[in-house]
Amino acid sequence: MALKKTEKYSNLTVKFLNYLETVESCSAHTIRAYKLDLEQAFQNLANDIFEPKKFLEACRHALTSWAHLSINSRNRKLGTLKSFTGFLFEKNYTDEDLRVFLRGPKAQQKIPNFISADEAISLIKKIKSEIDGCPTPKLKTKLSQEYALILLLYGGGLRVSEACELKSKNLSISEGLIRVRGKANKERLVALSPIVLSALKSLQSSKTEWIWGESPLPTRKAYEIVRLWGLKAEISTPLHPHALRHSFATHLLSSGANLRSLQELLGHSSLTATQKYTHIATNQIADMLEKHHPLGHLKNKN
Repeated sequence: MALKKTEKYSNLTVKFLNYLETVESCSAHTIRAYKLDLEQAFQNLANDIFEPKKFLEACRHALTSWAHLSINSRNRKLGTLKSFTGFLFEKNYTDEDLRVFLRGPKAQQKIPNFISADEAISLIKKIKSEIDGCPTPKLKTKLSQEYALILLLYGGGLRVSEACELKSKNLSISEGLIRVRGKANKERLVALSPIVLSALKSLQSSKTEWIWGESPLPTRKAYEIVRLWGLKAEISTPLHPHALRHSFATHLLSSGANLRSLQELLGHSSLTATQKYTHIATNQIADMLEKHHPLGHLKNKN
């Protein structure tokens, strides 16, 4: 492992974070997370000159210090180290790609939480009934926004950040489409059903940049809105925005949607991320066969 260029760690991390912002178009939230991970890993080397052997030692020490965290958190931090390591190799600070020496724990694939189709319909009907019986225009506007949020998550499969940051200019009622900016600044078009479009139409205004008003909807507020409506609709488990997105995917796949099409709708960069929903669909199909197929009612007497 030879050193090709000399530079202090503090300078390298700044260059890397600038690269993430200007070239990779990463969000401010992602950059903050990367910055924290790098500070934790290399806090004792900030004023030292980069050297491959000490770099790997620092990485391994950091991975050991993160052992108390969940597997997903550790792998996310490992991803930061690998991204930084790849940057150093691509920018010719080393003549060898050091990522091959960095390994983390294997994460178990979790089946996402989701609600049943009946629960989803019950949730939507509950909000709609309160809007219809709303006594004041101000309260009706508030409830209409909450209704639109839940429909975007369940009816459009949006991530909570995508729904909260949806701009008025990216909504086309006539075409039945919205333009969504997802992870890594990747854009995609999402087709919406008439009920979702109708809810959004009531919010759309050329006077405000975002469909929610003068500013994006805070994600923390979105979580609270979904949680409270889950309680009001008496959903069996605590409800959160991701559960509605997962329900969107699960119900589409269970109804025969193509996996590739679902990948595009969800904005997944790879099919692997979408395939986790096949486990849910398979379980549901097995349950359906047991309940409704004649052979499902026969007991093995052997």
